[in-house]
Amino acid sequence: MGNVREPDVSIRLTLACMTASRNTIRYRHTLLRAGPLRLDGGSMFGLIPRTVWQRFAPTDDRGRITVSHNCLLLERLDDAPDGSNLPGRAPKLILLEGGTGDKLDDKSRELFALDGTTVLSALHAVNCRAEDIGLITATHLHFDHAGGFTRLCQPGEVPDWTGPGSSMGSAQHTRAVKRSFPNAVHVAQRREWEDALANRSVMTRTYFADHLEPLREVTKLIESPLPFAAGVIPDKSDMPALPHLLRELEVAPGLFAFMVPGHTWGQQAFRFTSAEGKPIVFVPDVMPTAWHVGQAFSLAYDVEPYTSSVSRNWLLKTAMEQQWTLLLDHEPAHPSFTVRANQSGWYDLVPA
Repeated sequence: MGNVREPDVSIRLTLACMTASRNTIRYRHTLLRAGPLRLDGGSMFGLIPRTVWQRFAPTDDRGRITVSHNCLLLERLDDAPDGSNLPGRAPKLILLEGGTGDKLDDKSRELFALDGTTVLSALHAVNCRAEDIGLITATHLHFDHAGGFTRLCQPGEVPDWTGPGSSMGSAQHTRAVKRSFPNAVHVAQRREWEDALANRSVMTRTYFADHLEPLREVTKLIESPLPFAAGVIPDKSDMPALPHLLRELEVAPGLFAFMVPGHTWGQQAFRFTSAEGKPIVFVPDVMPTAWHVGQAFSLAYDVEPYTSSVSRNWLLKTAMEQQWTLLLDHEPAHPSFTVRANQSGWYDLVPA
């Protein structure tokens, strides 16, 4: 199969115009730590032997490694068109990722060693009100990425939705739920939204009704082009047929989503320009931590581990060529990296 040929002249001109127009909107970004999360180490490293991954990823007495719910608050710094033709319009404040939130039952919270921190408490710590967020979106809709977009009702509140609550056990008690961000539009990839509602996952409990159903009325669906055409099985080193600029969709002025399938079929990444004018990409679970930079380091949770490996290759290669700074969604330490090639024919992450 191999890499595709260079784009022709018309595509190169289109890319040049798109690049010029997409560098005008800047965002100040603030990392929000929505609490730690402990996950089974073997599941997080898939086929990689424990004797290998335990050298750098320590476990607790139950074999769990500690990762983070990393969310990102974006504040638009530049004037922008009204954005009426975009799914997210033109909000001033945007939230990428919602973390797990507060809806899991006691047994499930203990399973993941949650400490009660949520994206709402993280926003409060930086003096941001939930009511001021105009757009919410996540890389995918698993509970640890989108659960915080809804919350338990407080006494006296009228619920936005009532139904079975999030639980890793068999019993799911009825919960009264509110949208955490009452004035926000929610944007999701159509494939991810449909798979979430149908619970298409290798995990039986990761998409929950109480973080999906309350968002139905405020959800706008997008369809970013796939890296490879449906039915194509790429080689591990293949690059997508179209450059990334032609596979992106603008969600809000200066914020672009592109598909990175493997962990889920509808998983997406986000690209924006920082306050300093640098390209930043928020990376989903194709590479949740810096420990997962290796080609074979796919998760047992992935619907297609091979696709994750292919996606990781083209993402790292593009990040190096485009000089992207990558922000990793579960990295427990410093989450910001640039990419460089190494002597083994693969890539290293360099703290940014």
